[in-house]
Amino acid sequence: MNDLTMLKKITGEKDEELLSLLLTMAEEKVLSLANRTKMVYPLKPAVREWAVVAYNRLGMQGETSRSEGGISSAFAEIPKDIEDAIKRYRLGRVAGRAYEKVIEEELPSEETDGGEE
Repeated sequence: MNDLTMLKKITGEKDEELLSLLLTMAEEKVLSLANRTKMVYPLKPAVREWAVVAYNRLGMQGETSRSEGGISSAFAEIPKDIEDAIKRYRLGRVAGRAYEKVIEEELPSEETDGGEE
C-alpha cells in the first residue's frame, strides 16, 4: 500500500491532489529537519504522520493555542513522537555541511502498476 492510499484511508479524504501536496510538504520538512537530501525508509512513517497532522490542522495555520467553550488546546510545532523519529536519523553537520552516505535502509524502488511508460 503506498503513502497516498494509506493517507486516504486514515483521513477519509478523497481529494488525492490535496493529500499528495500534504505528503510532499511533510517530506520536505522531514528532510530539512534530518539534514538530508534523500529520503531513507525509516523516515517514511514520520512523513505520513506529519501529513496526517497537517491535514488535521487545515484551517488552523499559524495558531499556537485555541480556547473554545472553556476548553483550551495548545499545538506543538511538531509532535514529540515525530520529532523523536526524525532525530534518530538526523545527520550532524561538519563545517556547515551534512554528509550523507548510502545506507541499506534507503527506500525500495517504486514499482508502477501498469506497463512501461
